[in-house]
Amino acid sequence: MAEKRDYYEVLGLKKGASEDEIKKAFKSMARKYHPDLHPDDKEAAEKFKEINEAYEVLSDSEKRARYDQFGHAGVDPNYGGGAGAGGFGGFGGFGDVGDIFDSIFGGGFGGFGGGRSTASSANAPHRGGDVNANVTIDFMEACKGAKKKMRVTHMVKCDQCSGTGADANTKTSSCTECHGQGSVRVNQRTPFGVISTTKVCPRCGGKGKIVTNPCSKCRGSGRQRVTTDIELKIPAGIDNGQILRVSGQGDAGLNGGPNGDLNVSVTVRPHELFTRSGNDIFCEIPISYAQAVLGDKVTVPTIKGKVEYEIPEGTQSGTKFRLRGEGVKYLGRESYGDQYVTVVVEVPKRLTKQQKELLKKFDDCLEEKNQAKRQNFFEKLKRRFEA
Repeated sequence: MAEKRDYYEVLGLKKGASEDEIKKAFKSMARKYHPDLHPDDKEAAEKFKEINEAYEVLSDSEKRARYDQFGHAGVDPNYGGGAGAGGFGGFGGFGDVGDIFDSIFGGGFGGFGGGRSTASSANAPHRGGDVNANVTIDFMEACKGAKKKMRVTHMVKCDQCSGTGADANTKTSSCTECHGQGSVRVNQRTPFGVISTTKVCPRCGGKGKIVTNPCSKCRGSGRQRVTTDIELKIPAGIDNGQILRVSGQGDAGLNGGPNGDLNVSVTVRPHELFTRSGNDIFCEIPISYAQAVLGDKVTVPTIKGKVEYEIPEGTQSGTKFRLRGEGVKYLGRESYGDQYVTVVVEVPKRLTKQQKELLKKFDDCLEEKNQAKRQNFFEKLKRRFEA
């Protein structure tokens, strides 16, 4: 018999936790692992059962006292020395479990109050789970689009048994416990009356049929995990952090259900010249002091190539101009963003004596209209300190 986990550990509590802490932890864990939220997930179903078992004991003062003193043997006769705990069939002995689930899920959840139960449709076709993956691409690949090869690990239909879960020439028979339904109904007496729950048949695992000789490759599951090489088409205009969905490339469905999807998260590497905001591209272009003063025709890089732009004379450092339509393509549209170019005037350093003298003469001969911003600044500064 498998070793049971400590009940306090199951609920994420320390020994000595209060009743409110126990109830709060149970609500949180039950919400997280309830079978109606995780259909066909056997691991979640086992965790849910474990959580129920732990709460049944820790929420009952007498059972908790026995458990604290003797451990599992004090509440479970299967461990020897049990004190009449009565087992853990279904949800019996919970006392207030019904109202807890009603408060958590609003009533009508499978098994409480006659609500819907996913266990009754356990052998019906179910869609396969989605598979998540990541791909890293270059900045220009995001702008222009690309094709990337990637490896994906997912569940596919077993190629040996074609998804039946049985070896060749093996016949399947209807499960005698659930009569082919894949689920069984359990009635449990509680202080609030009889609670009827529907759960996955423990004998056939919800399939409604028994395979005498399971497939040796998939061990009867009908699916196998493989790693597949696929070619991912990156559309022009994809941005960092966006998700590409590839239909049908997730896990294979159960009982003939459709496949899930492949969700690929895209990471875009930064570019040495360009940055991006939405569909607009931004960059800086350095020009000389002379070019800023006299104006010039400069070559500007864009994601589509190089373009010529006429810098007007008297251009100030920090001036920004726009190149219409030179940005990134909009997804699903034949239109593009713009590119914004910021001019950065490089101030010369380490001038010779002659260069400095010429520059000083140049500055002295400038008229006020050539230095309007500087004159205006000093006039405002003077008025402020004279006031």
